[in-house]
Amino acid sequence: MSVSALPELRRELLRLGLDGFIVPRADEHLGEYVPASAERLAWLTGFTGSAGLAVVLAATAAVFTDGRYVLQLAQQTDARLWQRLHVTEQPPHLWLAEHAPKGGRIGYDPLLISQESLARYTDAGLDMVPLDSNPLDTVWADRPAPPVAAAVPHPLRYAGKASEDKRAEVAGVLREARQDAAVLTDPASIAWLLNIRGDDVPFTPFALAFALVHADGATELFIDPAKLPDETRTWLGNAVAIADRPALGPALRKFAGRTVRVDPAGSPVWFAQQLRAAGATVAAASDPCLLPKACKNETEQQGARAAHRRDAVAVCRFLHWLATEAPAGRQTEMSAADTLLAFRREVDSFRGESFPAISGAGEHGAIIHYRVTPESNRPIGANEVYLIDSGAQYPDGTTDITRTVWTGPGQPPAALRDQVTRVMQGHIAIATAIFPTGVGGPHLDVLARRALWQAGLDFDHGTGHGVGSYLSVHEGPVSISRVARPVPIAAGMILSNEPGYYRPDHYGIRLENLLLVQPADLPGAAKPFLRFETLTLAPFDRRLLEPALMTQAERAWLDGYHQRVLETIGPALTPPARAWLVAACAPIGQDPRGRT
Repeated sequence: MSVSALPELRRELLRLGLDGFIVPRADEHLGEYVPASAERLAWLTGFTGSAGLAVVLAATAAVFTDGRYVLQLAQQTDARLWQRLHVTEQPPHLWLAEHAPKGGRIGYDPLLISQESLARYTDAGLDMVPLDSNPLDTVWADRPAPPVAAAVPHPLRYAGKASEDKRAEVAGVLREARQDAAVLTDPASIAWLLNIRGDDVPFTPFALAFALVHADGATELFIDPAKLPDETRTWLGNAVAIADRPALGPALRKFAGRTVRVDPAGSPVWFAQQLRAAGATVAAASDPCLLPKACKNETEQQGARAAHRRDAVAVCRFLHWLATEAPAGRQTEMSAADTLLAFRREVDSFRGESFPAISGAGEHGAIIHYRVTPESNRPIGANEVYLIDSGAQYPDGTTDITRTVWTGPGQPPAALRDQVTRVMQGHIAIATAIFPTGVGGPHLDVLARRALWQAGLDFDHGTGHGVGSYLSVHEGPVSISRVARPVPIAAGMILSNEPGYYRPDHYGIRLENLLLVQPADLPGAAKPFLRFETLTLAPFDRRLLEPALMTQAERAWLDGYHQRVLETIGPALTPPARAWLVAACAPIGQDPRGRT
């Protein structure tokens, strides 16, 4: 954050005749992870969370985020400059309608906001002004250059389906909808469609690019030519036309009189504006790659299983190390995260973390998306709660796992055991759910919260999100959340299962595995049903559970899960780590130290 950033931006807005400006945490692809050159919100406000938005007016300004980041927002922003607001409780468009001058002109960058998001502001009666260039970039003197990492082939042994087959599938969707082409702005969709990967943004292996897919299967890729080595050009083949980013505008103008599909929620509104100005008809519909990308093919499913088995060895090695180190108080949040990363680096085909590890001891665990820094780093003390949420990228799969650990050597308090057990009950309820096709994430979310609600507790985030195949650790179109769109869950999807509870200034609890959606074999069922296969393999801390609160079926599930962990991962561990795993995976009714 620059001390002079806000005054400089206000002077630029005054020069442009604007009364306000909105600054989303977004790049031109509206993705979660963005390159350093697109971290405008962080530069302006100091807030580094992955979800947020700032609104700047002449005399006041506000920055918004969701429940995952409210504590982080308060810590990272200056209250003298910014109102810090919850995006759901005080939506930006309503705040702006209340605080902007009557008839005020509010500027926005059409490459950084979707059509759906923009509509909230216009529906609130605001005069929204699209800008040809971003005024914040004018005052950001040391803005980093855009990334130019190479795009590389993603081999069929991992992808499982040839790009030409995927393009034909998408083209069929367009023909059925009577659409001439589709705009692709999500680099994950382009990576999936063309079977390529990249290194343009942290934690997510894709190359930043745009694409146009035509109803005959022809595809145009708009990407910096410097990102395409000869090997990748050959891999893409002649059916994929390659052009630089500046050619995108002229390519859109060629669609006059034709119908082009644009995702109103996932694509920048700039594309729809350009197409309409050219005389094209814009069909507002979801990215045609989202659903087939989310439904992993058999090769991708097998890859996910293999990646999780390898990753589990590193996680179990870490948990064994932590069981020795934590009671002695010799480690910190950063050293623990670094140790887990070191274990993962020894895993075959490890490509990097899938997101920055959340390593939170004590009160830091209550910050849902806490990210330790040298300034915030604190020791992991004895007899407290430690939360570690982490994941890895492998060419055959993406992992994401959270474990909540009691550091010992004493016994956790009864109230804490009660809360962790209720979170565990919610986790089991999702893991064992059997449901008919057509059910969406919002329909399952209540299962994860029931035991918590009975005690007057809840958590302020979704229960689960989609996960890609060597792509984004947060993938649409399905999520298990009260606020999610009711997109039907389908076989082949990978979803997280991560209920939690957070006691501010004390500790956080989250228990997360990844699940693979499978057909459920129910004899006599009147319609198709689905179930979950648990992919993640690592023990939960049984010291934090109260068996008396659990039903026999819940205890049986946990014991069965732990037995599977032991049988699958135990043989890959050293004798000391294997002995620890044996104790960690003992039946729930047995004391972790061997007593019943």
